Amino acid sequence: MVIILKIGGGKGVTDNLDNILKDVSTIDEKIIIVHGANHEMKEISQKLGNPEKIVKSPSGYSSRFTDEKTLEIFMMVYCGIANKRIVTKLQKLGINALGLSGMDGKLLEGRRKDRVKVVEGDKVKMLRGNYTGTVENVNTDLLNTLLEKGYTPVICPPAISFEGDGINTDNDRIVAAIAGALKAEKIVSLFEAPGLLKDYTDESTLIKKIEKNDIMSMLEHAKGRMKKKILHAKEAFDKGAGKIYFGDARIEKPLTSALEGNGTVIG
Repeated sequence: MVIILKIGGGKGVTDNLDNILKDVSTIDEKIIIVHGANHEMKEISQKLGNPEKIVKSPSGYSSRFTDEKTLEIFMMVYCGIANKRIVTKLQKLGINALGLSGMDGKLLEGRRKDRVKVVEGDKVKMLRGNYTGTVENVNTDLLNTLLEKGYTPVICPPAISFEGDGINTDNDRIVAAIAGALKAEKIVSLFEAPGLLKDYTDESTLIKKIEKNDIMSMLEHAKGRMKKKILHAKEAFDKGAGKIYFGDARIEKPLTSALEGNGTVIG
């Protein structure tokens, strides 16, 4: 059995990274970690004079427009700073972690979306030079080999396009793709909230249990990036994943707590 652990990229998550990884080291199951670095990406992009450009699609979803310069910074932050920080900390905890981007060994392969429709004011425009995409293939041979040899894969975007370009892709979608390819029984997603909330401004409104067949009805409670988490949870189930646990990344033992059902359990 394998657990897919998604570690979010918010500041509150990064500030509690030591506790998260200490908790990982106590789990006696194979784990694949997928991590973000959104907060640091914003900060470093700003410092380098290339502030992030958030665009909205005609369907109402926001995302980072990733041109060639942004992709370079993305690789520096995600594949370099954030990924190797996690690997280093896990090694110190006795976990033989191995850091990979989706580009390495064609771990995560997909189709590049060079042009993207965006809404600016009351107009819909087409932006070119985009380096984003959706994962279509997962190199399960590579992942299974690493797991069998006792390594803990630590994975981040970008993925790689069929033409060999780096492509920024959503972390929750990466989790869904890997979980589906491996038929993972457990997905744990840790972020800056106790789980899915009925009222996103009130942490006491935690939704404890959701049946997988009812997951799309939860979109009414999801705000911002939580909408994508719900949509990609549905995608993971459609691909054959087992249970999904949403948990609070800011507490002392976040992974253990989530697996014990103290956040939101979907399944």
